[in-house]
Amino acid sequence: MSVELTVPEIGESITEVQIGRWLQPDGATVTRDQDLVEIETEKASVVVPAPEAGVLTILTPEGEFAQVGDAIARIAASGADDSPAEPVAMAARDDATPASDDDDVRVMPAAARLLAENNLEANTVEATGPGGRLLKEDVLRHLQARDAKQAARAALDAAPTASATPTTPPSTPPPAAPAAPSGGRGEEVRPMSMIRRTIASRLVEAQQDAALLTTFNEVDMAPVKELRARYRDDFEKRHGARLGFMSFFVKASVEALKQFPAVNAEVRGTDVVYREFCDIGIAIGGGKGLVVPVLRNAEAMSFADIERAIADFGARAQENKIAPDELAGGTFTISNGGVYGSLLSTPIVNPPQSGILGMHTIQDRPVARDGEVVIRPMMYLALTYDHRIIDGREAVTFLRTIKAVLEDPARLILDV
Repeated sequence: MSVELTVPEIGESITEVQIGRWLQPDGATVTRDQDLVEIETEKASVVVPAPEAGVLTILTPEGEFAQVGDAIARIAASGADDSPAEPVAMAARDDATPASDDDDVRVMPAAARLLAENNLEANTVEATGPGGRLLKEDVLRHLQARDAKQAARAALDAAPTASATPTTPPSTPPPAAPAAPSGGRGEEVRPMSMIRRTIASRLVEAQQDAALLTTFNEVDMAPVKELRARYRDDFEKRHGARLGFMSFFVKASVEALKQFPAVNAEVRGTDVVYREFCDIGIAIGGGKGLVVPVLRNAEAMSFADIERAIADFGARAQENKIAPDELAGGTFTISNGGVYGSLLSTPIVNPPQSGILGMHTIQDRPVARDGEVVIRPMMYLALTYDHRIIDGREAVTFLRTIKAVLEDPARLILDV
């Protein structure tokens, strides 16, 4: 007997997924609950385990799209009651059955779209996928071959008919065409990942639906750097977490959000929704792109809680193991482009949020202090905000509040 590996239900609004990476090759013998495939949703990647032990037959290749409930693989179980010849017989049946438009199992979704766009019948295209599946690459190959034949036929029809008795002497042959430049000029087409598609649509949505404006300031990071240097080792020994800059910015943001609740609000129709909590998203570069996991109730978290949570998010983001519900919601976002060397940028609000704080690289710069020019570790800060509910005065003062807290971290302890 065999069982099908289907796309599981991942979230209420998720109906389509993309096959990210098969963790086991086609034909591999797998065990029950062994991780088989990474499935990309519009929010995160999810690893799907094997429902049973047996031999794996991949039905949907990497990069293809599938719907929730679709069968993407088959596992021929190897139990005591199974017929040893069944996997072979099933493979033979699959190979003997031609692909057709009426056989949805045989035609992969991307291939079906290409067939419909080009008015092609599935049985006219050679299928090379596992089990006789018709892949998108098969349709593309067929279209390229068809176009090449049509071009050759058109060139032949356009060629002049040779005269039997030439009346003029043969002309000098034209010079040879210059050789094509070396180095290659090929193109490779790859489908956009689900996460990248979501990022793109949300960024465009933010630009179209909100009145975005960015204000800037700079902060002297010397006090925070000195505090970190003094207590970094003791902090790590006691809490088992590295003391970074992000916890200071989260704490400073919480203080500013308390004073300016409009930055923590959202526009909902013709209403403004104000929150009594701070769910702060932290933008992290993951294996498949940018993800923004959320620190729930950041106002109640300690420095150690924040650092441990961020370290956990960072490790799991690289392995694409952050769950979709950890990315949902969020009332405010912090993005640290400084880790990549960014000196200044204008971050884009993550809708339906109304504000995002952009951190940048720390750079030693000459600044005036008490009438003298001194070198200080300075960072540019950027706040992008929705001007529909946040006035310029509020935005500027919000950013100045963060600057004041970071330049005098004792405020975080004394609550002043």
